[in-house]
Amino acid sequence: MQRATAIRSGTACKAERAPAPNFPLAVAGGRTPRGVSHDRAVEWCDCLIDIAAALFNVSGRELRRPGRSTLDVTRVRQIAMYVGHVVLRLTMSDVGRGFGRDRTTVLYACHLVEDMRDDADFDRIVATMERVTGAAFRERGTI
Repeated sequence: MQRATAIRSGTACKAERAPAPNFPLAVAGGRTPRGVSHDRAVEWCDCLIDIAAALFNVSGRELRRPGRSTLDVTRVRQIAMYVGHVVLRLTMSDVGRGFGRDRTTVLYACHLVEDMRDDADFDRIVATMERVTGAAFRERGTI
């Protein structure tokens, strides 16, 4: 219950947040990393959905479902989209395609998650998702 409350809320101090990890395949300007096709980006997003579903104990089917969802499912999806853009350095268009959403939805999710990271509990949750994603993709040799 505490995790769900922290996912929904927001406020505190960005200074407490650790810097995002620096991955070597990232290309300046927020472009999809070299050698990553749009199909591969969609595959990476599918993996992100599975990671988020396992980490937050949410149905992967619910995260993939088109249309509106409950706030808890929506927030987990937004965190996963944010991590796809920030950690994996995918374009917002590629993340949107991978999640079955528009790039402007990804833009909104990234802004929202960044603003909510002011809350220390929420920031810890997002940082955990970033670390798990970084480890999973490093293990696969993709980043």
